[in-house]
Amino acid sequence: MSAVAIKGWCPGALRPMQSGDGLVVRIRPRGGRLDATRAAGIAELSARHGNGLIDLTSRANLQIRGVSEEGYPALIDGLGELGLLDADSETEAQRNILVTPFWTAGDDTHALAAELERALASASLDLPTKFGFAIDDGSARVLAGASADVRIERNRNGGLLVRADGVQFGLSVTRGEAVQVALGLAEWFVASGGPRGERRRMAAHLAGGASVPESLRGDAEPVARSASPVPGLTPAGAMVGVAFGQMTHEMLSHLAACAQALRVTPWRMVLAEGMHEMPRGADLVTDADDPALRVIACSGAPRCGEAHADTRKLATALARHIPPDARLHVSGCAKGCAHSGTADVTLVATHEGFDLIRHGTVHDAPVLRGLTGAGIIANPSVLTGGH
Repeated sequence: MSAVAIKGWCPGALRPMQSGDGLVVRIRPRGGRLDATRAAGIAELSARHGNGLIDLTSRANLQIRGVSEEGYPALIDGLGELGLLDADSETEAQRNILVTPFWTAGDDTHALAAELERALASASLDLPTKFGFAIDDGSARVLAGASADVRIERNRNGGLLVRADGVQFGLSVTRGEAVQVALGLAEWFVASGGPRGERRRMAAHLAGGASVPESLRGDAEPVARSASPVPGLTPAGAMVGVAFGQMTHEMLSHLAACAQALRVTPWRMVLAEGMHEMPRGADLVTDADDPALRVIACSGAPRCGEAHADTRKLATALARHIPPDARLHVSGCAKGCAHSGTADVTLVATHEGFDLIRHGTVHDAPVLRGLTGAGIIANPSVLTGGH
């Protein structure tokens, strides 16, 4: 597998990242929610200062793509007018919080998210930029498969617990203790010398032999995790998907016009708040059986300068061949930006063709190397071991 330059950090609004189609500017919605006015404003800014494409990321953020160096200052001014900027890039990078979209008015979720945001803004933790928190305090865990290092969840008795990612049990806490204990785990991680580099994570630190201190360790078992969400109606509104996690500015405008607000998720879906029927048009994924939900693909060539292939073209061609209960990940290089976890089948583009990995990640050993996209399309059974 060829060597790639792994930047080890995520872009922000105040710290954009250069890609093959221009600057990538990431927006982190507070509390995981954008009211209709802000959502419409992002769509307009994307059309005016970017190339009109907006990513939904696995960290429940939005990314405006194709921004030029000349257009970037005006874009930032527009985001500032919408109240979507942090005080500085350090505060922005530390505000890395996933929030369950299935909250109800009056529950603990929004208050916890707001309190954690304030605490992080006033703390000097020097956390790695990929280090994150999850507020997953519903009756079932929906963020268990999403990337986070410190988790606020429910225990089996309905109370709150705080758990370090990578351990089975957490510490039971009161509502007033939850955020401080979460910060305590983050402070311990830094003080105990978590793995070096900006990519260091809690689970890797614990797997390497570190042990959570007794004062932050508990025996509370979290509630069971739920099945992966799919498009459909929920009590809070309509959950709709976006193929490959990328929408046009017209699509975002359409959703903003239909919904009271948008709750952004880490599953390349948004929950259109207040809708009582599934939205129509705009190329949204509204069918729970849509083959597009079976594949994950990064931007790929030519949108990303480090990609060796057009990942989305190949993923689209292969989606219908993937069983409903399986997932295909197509990565344009060995970084695996679109998906860091395991998949039933992973294809990694290299200079020599595609490497094929089964039941693993982009970092695992391939079972086949040097496959061509045309060859895989002609013989899709190779994905699952057929001939």
